[in-house]
Amino acid sequence: MTLGEIVVEIMAAECDQRFDAPGHWLGPYPSGAPAIFIDQVARLGTHCSLIGHVGDDGFGQLNVERLAGHGVDTSSIRTLPDYTTGSAFVAYHETGDRQFIYNIANAACAQITPDSIDADALADCTLFHVTGSSLFSPNLRAAMQKAVDLVAANGGQISFDPNIRPEILTDDDIQGALRRILTQTDILMPSTGEITALTDATTEQAAIHECLDYGVKEIVIKRDADGCSFHSPDRTLTAPGLTIDPVDPTGAGDCFAATYVALRQRGFDVEAALTYANAAGANAALAQGPMEGTTNLDQLTRYIEEHANQRATDTT
Repeated sequence: MTLGEIVVEIMAAECDQRFDAPGHWLGPYPSGAPAIFIDQVARLGTHCSLIGHVGDDGFGQLNVERLAGHGVDTSSIRTLPDYTTGSAFVAYHETGDRQFIYNIANAACAQITPDSIDADALADCTLFHVTGSSLFSPNLRAAMQKAVDLVAANGGQISFDPNIRPEILTDDDIQGALRRILTQTDILMPSTGEITALTDATTEQAAIHECLDYGVKEIVIKRDADGCSFHSPDRTLTAPGLTIDPVDPTGAGDCFAATYVALRQRGFDVEAALTYANAAGANAALAQGPMEGTTNLDQLTRYIEEHANQRATDTT
């Protein structure tokens, strides 16, 4: 299970398109980091659910129908008639950077509170996933912490993708919220540079050791085109990235994280899970639209076979 924002994404049609001038825009596309994550989990055949809110509008219907159609249990998604579904506008730059304008602070997704968390719905949850982008308000942080506490108390695992976005994570309490969740995390999946932002360390290696000292069991650092690296108390691996010409990188990290944790839950070893996760992230970046590139296990297997030389290897 996971919790957080369900939004639509509207994308600039041209690279380096500006927000402060008229232009052509594409969409709406179903989106929101937790929604992309859970959609990919469902595509892999894993029973899963998302706690969230949408407005009583076409944007909300678009998201719920997509998720349900791919097998996500949508019974914990509430439709709020007095709010609109959140939205995100994204512009891409030649440098590879992205710029966002979010309309979520007053949208349906921002109305999640601790009262939205049903203990019975979480009772059988074996893994709860936290996305840092979903910690954009005090109510959401409290709701997320309640869910994490319930799942951990029931013996479930916690996975955590910091997903730190400056446009959203501006509250003074964000660092404290990130640290609290980090101390309860079993599987940590930061992008390059994020792991030092979570800790007091000044180098990546020191940050890795600090997180392991907190009790994190598996750290997977997403390294974009360079693939990823895996770190545990007794092992380090690297898995090279797949060579692609990306169309839209939005959602690739969420698909990577979803694939890794879903396959680890199903008993895949670390090497296989990393290889499939890299393939899922690469495949997601080949489709225009953040949720358009989610894939099933057979598709990923064929994709991996086409890149058979790009596998995870031990470095220690």
